[in-house]
Amino acid sequence: MSSPTGPTPGLPVRMPRPRQSGRHRRPEPVAAPEGAPALVLAVPGVPSAAIRSLAEEVVSIARSELPGLEAVIGYLDGDDTEYPTLATVLARAAALRTERYELALAAGREVTAPEGPAAVVVPLLAGPDSALLRQVRQAVLDSGGTAELTDVLGPHPLLAEALHVRLSEAGLARADRARLFTVATAADGIILATVGGDEAVQAAGITGMLLAARLAVPVIAAALDQEGSIAAVAEQLRGSGSEQLALAPYLIGPELAEGLLDAAAKDAGCASAEALGAYPAIGKLVLSQYAATLGINPQQGSPVQ
Repeated sequence: MSSPTGPTPGLPVRMPRPRQSGRHRRPEPVAAPEGAPALVLAVPGVPSAAIRSLAEEVVSIARSELPGLEAVIGYLDGDDTEYPTLATVLARAAALRTERYELALAAGREVTAPEGPAAVVVPLLAGPDSALLRQVRQAVLDSGGTAELTDVLGPHPLLAEALHVRLSEAGLARADRARLFTVATAADGIILATVGGDEAVQAAGITGMLLAARLAVPVIAAALDQEGSIAAVAEQLRGSGSEQLALAPYLIGPELAEGLLDAAAKDAGCASAEALGAYPAIGKLVLSQYAATLGINPQQGSPVQ
């Protein structure tokens, strides 16, 4: 028991754990380098409040992993009022860098002229989509060399993890194979749905192999934007012995046209999981692409003494 002024004398008091030191000390995130370019998240699709919320959550995750990171959002189909276009965001990033340099000079600070890109553009795409990436590249080209473009987020083991979680949330897969949870509706065949044609299907197939290893069931990628692709893969899976199928969107969400996923699930005659959305791994992969461009490691700790 305790009194209004504190614990009863004689009882143990919980004290803060001392900071761990030595070679086994947990690494601490490093801060963004001074003068580092802005991370610009290039968001596809028709902007909406829901898409903006998703993008802001992804950016928030990236910032939490790298303190001091300057991160902004540019929409491929923005309106430059409520939803700034990617081109406008890149122009602002370049102008802001120049303004900061001029202010530093005016304040009498010894600073060097800014070099390299003012922004690093990370497409919010799990896999390649030539049409969308063409828009992103054009905006980067129009920026006049003040921006650099990274690759898309996948394939990556973290995306296989995210797919597994979304399937388990929908009751279509066990949450943890090691614990052998029984899920009556667990699928014995997965259609990994993507957009972007053959190139996207091939790229999704790599993550699909990782997902298959996690679930111990066959996983085959198919294109939502190719007529008959989903139905053909469903038939292939059923022909090989799978009886209960599930659709797993290898998509973050903004790039997915409204109604496309529901139509695909109907074609395949199966249930579908949700898109990846703002799963924490998405924000981490966005930061990873940015950090790789700058040659930094967000999880690098202080040198061991």
